[in-house]
Amino acid sequence: MTHRVAVLDKDLCQPRKCGLECIKYCPVNKSGADCIVLNEETKKAQIDENICNGCGICVKVCPFDAITIVNLATEIGTDKIHQYGINSFRLYKLPTPKKGEVVGLLGRNGMGKSTVVNILSGNVKPNLGNYEQPPDWDEILKFYSGTELKSHFELIKENQIKSSIKPQQVHHIVNAFDGTGKELLEKYDERGVSRDLVKKLSLENSLEQNLKELSGGELQRLAVTVTASKDADFYFFDEPSSYNDVFQRAGVARVIHSLAEMGKSVMVVEHDMTLLDYLSDYIEVLYGVPAAYGIVSGIMSTKVGINVFLDGYLPNENVRFRDKKFTFEASTSQDEFQQGESIISYTKLVKKYPSFSVTIEPGSVGKGELVGIMGANALGKTTLMKMIAGVEKPDVGTIDKKLKIAYKPQYLSNDTDVEVISVLDKANQGPIEGSIEEEQIVAPLKIKKLYNKSIKNLSGGELQKVSVASCLLQKVDLYALDEPSAFLDVEDRIAVGKFLQKFVRSFGKSAIIIDHDMQLMDLVSDSMIIFEGTPSIEGNASSPMSKSEAMNQFLKSLEITFRRDEKSLRPRVNKEGSRLDKEQKSSSNYYYRR
Repeated sequence: MTHRVAVLDKDLCQPRKCGLECIKYCPVNKSGADCIVLNEETKKAQIDENICNGCGICVKVCPFDAITIVNLATEIGTDKIHQYGINSFRLYKLPTPKKGEVVGLLGRNGMGKSTVVNILSGNVKPNLGNYEQPPDWDEILKFYSGTELKSHFELIKENQIKSSIKPQQVHHIVNAFDGTGKELLEKYDERGVSRDLVKKLSLENSLEQNLKELSGGELQRLAVTVTASKDADFYFFDEPSSYNDVFQRAGVARVIHSLAEMGKSVMVVEHDMTLLDYLSDYIEVLYGVPAAYGIVSGIMSTKVGINVFLDGYLPNENVRFRDKKFTFEASTSQDEFQQGESIISYTKLVKKYPSFSVTIEPGSVGKGELVGIMGANALGKTTLMKMIAGVEKPDVGTIDKKLKIAYKPQYLSNDTDVEVISVLDKANQGPIEGSIEEEQIVAPLKIKKLYNKSIKNLSGGELQKVSVASCLLQKVDLYALDEPSAFLDVEDRIAVGKFLQKFVRSFGKSAIIIDHDMQLMDLVSDSMIIFEGTPSIEGNASSPMSKSEAMNQFLKSLEITFRRDEKSLRPRVNKEGSRLDKEQKSSSNYYYRR
C-alpha cells in the first residue's frame, strides 16, 4: 500500500506556453476521470492525489519540469504534520527539542526546516495534513499523546512557551528596524547579557552604525546576539554561519552552546558541517524531495547523525534517501600535490588603500592545481583575487600571466529579469541546450530545470549554482571563485566541491577558491594560502603552502583541532577540552592525527 504525493511548482508551471501535455497524456484522464485539471482560479494544473495512479507520465511530458510525483510507504503517510494546500509541500514527523542540549537539523534546502521552526515556536499551528478544516488543539494533543512533543504543544496551547528565533534572511532586519545596532540590542536584551555577547562576537565597532551600513557578517552576528539576549525557553538559529569567517563562526558556536549550558532547548539549522559538528549534541536528518515533502528522522548522536547523512541511509528506519554516499579521501602529507607547469606567478605584492593595506608573499599556480585561500574577513583575500583577475593593479610587485581568467564575485546580484538560460548562453558564447558544455557543467550542477526561471526569482542557493556554472562555462585557463559555498545546502556544497575538483583535473584547468567552509576547503584544495593580520587595517598573505602545513597553522590560530572520522574519513572537530583536543594541542598537531 502506498501513499501518493503530487506536488506542482507553480513558478515553473506555464500552461500558456505548453500544450497541456500533463492533462492530455494522463491515463486516468483518458479513462474518463478528472485526475489532472486546469484550476479555474490559478490557471495552473491541479492533480487529484486520491485517484492518481503514480504512473509518472505527467512528470516526463511536462516541458517545464513543474510536476513531482512520489510514492511513499503508508506508515510514513500517517505521520503527516502539516500541508500548506493542494499539490503543495508537506512535512512528516517533527524533531524533538531537548532541554540543555543543542539539536542540529541537517538536510537539503526545501525540506521544511522553516516549517519545523514555525511549528515548534508556536508561529504555525500544525494542521496534520488537513488544510481545509484544520484540527483544534485537543485533536493535535491527542495525536501526540505518549510522546515528548505532547508537553511541548501543551505549553504552546497555554501560551506558556517563549521562543527566540534567528531568521535565515538577516537582511530583512534592516527593513523591520530603523536604528543603530546599540538601539536594537537595548530593545531586546532581556537577560542583560548583550555587552558580554558583543565582546564575544567582535561587534564593538558596529554598534553605533545604522543597521543599513552594516556588512552581512555584522548583521548576522547582531542577529545572533539579539536572539541569544532574549529570555526564552526555546532558541532557534537558522543558518547562523552565513557571511561570517571561520573565527566569527567559532565565536557564534560558543555563544549558541552557552544557551544549552544554561538548560535551555536549542535548535540549529546549519550547512557548514564543521560548525554543526562543533556545536551539536544531537542531530536529526531531514530528507525527502526538495519543495515536495520532507521527513524528519529519529534523533542520533552528532557523530552518527552526520555519518548517516553522508551515507544517505538511515539504518534505524531502513530508508535510503540518496542513491550515492559521499566519501572523503584520506590525503596525508606523504601524497601532497606536486605542482606541474606554472601558469601564473607573482612577486611580492603590496596594495594600499587610504585605511587598509595588504602584503602578499610571492607565489604561483600550476596547471591542474586548485589553490584554497583562507583567513578572517577584511584581510584582503578578495583584493588578491581581483589583482590576479586584473580587476585591480598592485602598487608594488608584478603578476606574470599570459592567460585568460574568469571571476565569480563574492556578492551576487539578482536584480535582473532575464531567464537563466540566456545567462548561461552568454557565458558559453553559444546555445547551451544540447551542447557538450551542458553535459559537462550544467547537468552535474543540476540546474537544467531552472532554464526558464528568471534570475530575480532564484533562491540564494540556485543563484550561487548558476553563478558557478556561468564562471566555469567561460573558455579560460584560470577560474577564480569567491565563496562558492555561500547559500548552498550541505549536499550541494560537497557535490559542487567534488565537481570543481574533477573539472579542474579532467580539463587541465586551474582554480583559486576563497571560502570559509573548512570541510569544503579541506576537500578541494591542493595547496593553500593563509591570510593573517588585523581586519580592515592590514592583511598579510603567505606563499602557497602544502595543505597539511597550511591547515595546521590555520587551526592553531583558531585553537581548534581536527581528527579524521574512522568511518567516513571526513574531518571532524574535536570537542573543546576533550582528551584528543588536549593531546593534539600539546604536540602542536592541530590537523589530522597521522
